[in-house]
Amino acid sequence: MVTIARVSPSDAVAGRIVRAYLTDVASRWHGRTASEDEVDRALADEPFDDLVEPSGVLLVASDGGQAVGCAGARFLGNVAELTKVFVSPTRRGTGLGAALLRAVEAACREQGVAVLRLDTRAALAEACALYERSGFERVAPFNADPYADRWYRKVLEP
Repeated sequence: MVTIARVSPSDAVAGRIVRAYLTDVASRWHGRTASEDEVDRALADEPFDDLVEPSGVLLVASDGGQAVGCAGARFLGNVAELTKVFVSPTRRGTGLGAALLRAVEAACREQGVAVLRLDTRAALAEACALYERSGFERVAPFNADPYADRWYRKVLEP
């Protein structure tokens, strides 16, 4: 049975699943399996230690003690930035991504967030499809992330 729980970014389970996420993203970017050094650089470039209240939240989906997905949000007043959304390849297409998004949205609502936004790349086709199915709409760029080519937002109902 899959459970979704808030975790501290310093928990070992958080480190393992975020590393899996960055390995997947970096491998897609390079068009080959990313090296350990490339993943280490990605970890340094994309810190997630702030995904803890009051500045954010990090959720991990687990099944039988094994982390199978994650999602986080940074709280920026009444806006939050969705980040670190990942579902293990063997769990994609099972509804886990949608469940993680619903859990992040609930955590955002608890913090008074009205808008959830994110940046991503078209190459992450499964993620883009998930966001669009979940009610996110494409918007004009709101940052200068050199890796992003798509920006989304969703107005959260109270």
